Amino acid sequence: MTSTARRLSLTSSWRRSLTAAALAAALVTGIGAASPGAALAAPARVPADTGARITAEQKVSGTAVDITIDSPSLGTSVKTRILLPKTWKRGSQTRWPVLYALHGGQDDYTSWPRNTDIEKWAAQYDVIVVMPEGGNGGYTDWYNYGKGGTPQWERFHTAEVRQLVERNYGAGASRAVIGNSSGGSGALTYAARHPGMFKYAASLSGVLSMRSVGIPALLMFTNAANGQDPFAIWGIPWADDANWAAHDPYALAPRLRGTGIFFSAGTTGRPGPGDPDVAPWDIGLLSEIVIGANNKEFKKRLEQLNIPHTAHIYGDGRHNWPAWVRETRALWPTLMQAIGARKL
Repeated sequence: MTSTARRLSLTSSWRRSLTAAALAAALVTGIGAASPGAALAAPARVPADTGARITAEQKVSGTAVDITIDSPSLGTSVKTRILLPKTWKRGSQTRWPVLYALHGGQDDYTSWPRNTDIEKWAAQYDVIVVMPEGGNGGYTDWYNYGKGGTPQWERFHTAEVRQLVERNYGAGASRAVIGNSSGGSGALTYAARHPGMFKYAASLSGVLSMRSVGIPALLMFTNAANGQDPFAIWGIPWADDANWAAHDPYALAPRLRGTGIFFSAGTTGRPGPGDPDVAPWDIGLLSEIVIGANNKEFKKRLEQLNIPHTAHIYGDGRHNWPAWVRETRALWPTLMQAIGARKL
């Protein structure tokens, strides 16, 4: 080979190396270069203390990413959606404030982006939003007739998901949590059972006094309709009252002191703005009457304990998304302020 040919060969190899390096850097540095639906390059991922690990990561749209988590707490793999801020870069030492958004029953981790403008709301702030799968699990480690075991939804959310997003995506210790329906109950339950974990907790039409008259029956009926064994979740009402009390926001209320609190619910059983035209006996209307009264009871409990809170017990509104969207949109700046999320 002549010296000229050798130089051309070396130059070509050098350019190919630069191209490959640039491509690898683009894949590893951020999600912006990948198209929706594309599997992202796998960085070195740090597992949770339980051994839970991220087995896949896929860009959804914009800065939305779905991760698949192999969870020992659940005994299976489930997904979680993460909204990353515009300033996010993989490997950055920055720690971002984080909002956890929990979904209601008969829904999944895509519930919030399907039913709200949460991606647009989040994009206005330097914040990470985490929307984990919750199944129809009651946001608790199942009692299983006193035997425990899987599924352990509380450990999955408060330990595994939290540690994975903190260790792999830069989520920080400044956290808030919001949920609708059973996710609202879960938000306040988690905040009470883990004091200091969340700076702010918000419930939208969640049951906040689980042991009030008629509520255990409502919860048993709802979970049975979801295809679950209703007695396996918290146990048998009254017979396993200690375990019910250990997961009841009303009973746990003293442990909420120091946490920002918001809750809302309707009371009249009449459709609100944006609600479908349904019969007066529609379950979405009737259930909101019960939940509204339940939220009033919880409010009295906080007042007796002199625990600061914000409650919006409104009139008309069905147990569905139009009301929850209005409540969340109005609450969003407060949530962001509570965790110190900077407006972009």
